[in-house]
Amino acid sequence: MPADQWFRNAVIYSLNVETFMDGNGDGCGDFEGLNGRLDYLESLGIDALWLAPFQPTPGRDNGYDIRDYYAVDPRFGSSGDFVEFMHEAEGRGIRVLIDLVVNHTSDQHPWFKGARGGRGAPRHDWYVWAGKRPSDWQSGMVFPGVQRTTWTFERRAREYYFHRFYDFEPDLNMANRRVREEIRRIMGFWLQLGIAGFRVDAVPFVIEVPSPDGSSAGLDFDWLREMREFLQWRVGNAILLGEANVPPAESGSYFAAGDGLHMMFNFWVNQHLFWSLASGDARPLARAVEQTRPTSPAMHWANFLRNHDELDIGHLPDDAKGLVFESFGPRPSMQIYGRGIRRRLAPMLGDRRRIELAKSLLLSLPGTPVLRYGDEIGMGENLRLKERMAIRTPMQWTDEPHAGFTPAERPVVPPVDRGLYAYEAVNVESQRRDPDSLLRWMIRMIRLRKECPEIGWGEWRIVRTNRTAVLAMLYEWRERRLLCVHNLAHAPCEARLKLDVDRGDRLVNLIEDDEAIADDRGVHHLELEPYAYRWYRVGGTG
Repeated sequence: MPADQWFRNAVIYSLNVETFMDGNGDGCGDFEGLNGRLDYLESLGIDALWLAPFQPTPGRDNGYDIRDYYAVDPRFGSSGDFVEFMHEAEGRGIRVLIDLVVNHTSDQHPWFKGARGGRGAPRHDWYVWAGKRPSDWQSGMVFPGVQRTTWTFERRAREYYFHRFYDFEPDLNMANRRVREEIRRIMGFWLQLGIAGFRVDAVPFVIEVPSPDGSSAGLDFDWLREMREFLQWRVGNAILLGEANVPPAESGSYFAAGDGLHMMFNFWVNQHLFWSLASGDARPLARAVEQTRPTSPAMHWANFLRNHDELDIGHLPDDAKGLVFESFGPRPSMQIYGRGIRRRLAPMLGDRRRIELAKSLLLSLPGTPVLRYGDEIGMGENLRLKERMAIRTPMQWTDEPHAGFTPAERPVVPPVDRGLYAYEAVNVESQRRDPDSLLRWMIRMIRLRKECPEIGWGEWRIVRTNRTAVLAMLYEWRERRLLCVHNLAHAPCEARLKLDVDRGDRLVNLIEDDEAIADDRGVHHLELEPYAYRWYRVGGTG
């Protein structure tokens, strides 16, 4: 297994420093607090951390409005605290990925402040400007219903500047060679401090080449190649994990035949997975997995259930979208931007068996699983908070005030303190002591995933069964075979399947102490309870 492809069998854990753990008692999470919880993360069995932006920011977009790419926001500590954190993480064998947010800056960044002086001003051409208001100035918004335009008039410059996101996040001009050089400096700076790579935010907008008339001049994939070349030249096994919510037909270009992204989040599978969970029908998920089958060894997916944004279901057909909304976000307060659900996984699925099913699917789908902080204990959301902040609440450590996140009187974000998912009922401390808790189950499943490297390295195929509710996937690698079977329905069933492989008549359950033997025709008859999941070693070896 090549060391430069460590990510293929890694388990990645995403968190926001601001809401993970407060180490100095001021109400805000910081690197001191995160350092103190690295033993917990090590005990989970995760291989890498993905940190949300922690650079200095005015704080209008949860850190994604960056005003200094070369520093740590003082709320989270100093650059020295970051280096100490990197040292401690390395000592535990935990790699660190950080967000690379370079399609826009904050309007408070010194670059944009200088650019506001008009043509001829320093770095004016680092941003995208138009002398007249483009005709489509009210289209192409990333946050419809909240964001009103993509072009905003700047009085000092007497021009309109372009912004795919909020008006306080002006887009950088990627066609400018000096902008690209600066981004390489940013990458080099953090690589020198020991990070293992970048989660590249909003990749299609990073490589977008907008025209002054407001239209798009297309996507410049050569820029991805430049980033990849620089990254590998500096640190050979560092990676680019891209965020690009695009249809399968477009995804191959982002990998650029091994010269672009190393991994990309599989939004297509994510959306169809929730369609299958809502319908109890495995076929939408099976189709999505096939549609995103890698066409070259350079393609590798990162799978997820929930992330720090909304559950985006915008690519689903209207009837499927309606079903997912009805099942998991029926109230308007649970929905956002007309395309998504702003809820956590546990309250959406409700049933513990269904939660385990979903997490088993995540760990067993082709690719690398990415876990969201707090999902290992089944945290809920706070719908009183605006937009996507509902799912960005403090980690729930104990049943003490503010979930043990901070001793301060006022935390930076209020924790979930009402209902079934309040921190008094859902927290790490209580679940750590309970052998039947979701946390303890999750630790066992992560360990199991690491015992099955064929998921990350092997060839796979979907095995036909007699049940539309059942997804069965067979992995093969180095004479090892793994069969993962999931029943997405709320009713029990008997699933019949035939593997047609050597020693395929015997299946040894890797989760429970039992095995399945095929009949005289080589057909397995698997009795599956509602929301059942099975991981079988085929032939019972390895």
